[in-house]
Amino acid sequence: MTHPLHQLGDTQQRLLRQLLLNVGGCTVEMLCDRLHVSHNAVRQHLTALIGQGWVQRVQSLASGGRPQMRYALTASGRELFPRNYGAIAGALLAQLHDRLGDAATAAFLDELGRSVAATQPPLQPEAGADGLARALARQLDALGYEAVPARHGEEWQVEAFNCVFHALARRHPQVCRFDLAFMEAATGHRIHHMECIVRGGHVCRFRIGDALTPSSGSTPSA
Repeated sequence: MTHPLHQLGDTQQRLLRQLLLNVGGCTVEMLCDRLHVSHNAVRQHLTALIGQGWVQRVQSLASGGRPQMRYALTASGRELFPRNYGAIAGALLAQLHDRLGDAATAAFLDELGRSVAATQPPLQPEAGADGLARALARQLDALGYEAVPARHGEEWQVEAFNCVFHALARRHPQVCRFDLAFMEAATGHRIHHMECIVRGGHVCRFRIGDALTPSSGSTPSA
């Protein structure tokens, strides 16, 4: 999947990078000088980027002269810039496994999944047989999994087309336990991993099983 930043034209990408480098924002004149384009072109690009929610107008800095409008990145604009945590996460997981072994590493990933689920808004399942699957798919989709509800036979499951841990999971398959623990904590139901991209599947597919009870435990099911 192409990163949103790379779907933009060259001038808009360079404009956004200038705003990233200038936390206090840039005036139109500053952007004209640095991008070597006209005022009209800069204003057109800014209008388009503001419409996308990636750029905002900010208060002018006091300079003693006539105030000039400045433009800065929004929080969403900053998130356009890739953050590759794969190498760091892989090194941390490898060290964790070396120190703790298989069982303790798996338990750590289970607990991490439950902890992250606790930071997310509660699911709001709709009525109907597909309600819980749709609610879970929405939450996963918001986290970057590109997830959708999908009917398989008589039941609704969740399919995720983007394995957010793909490179990491190829080296450390245990990382999938994080996903399962997260979904079980979010739904209160046992989650069964029916298909996995890392294992050659077309999607990561999850079946929502029975409701969890204190006696059933919370260890994710593969």
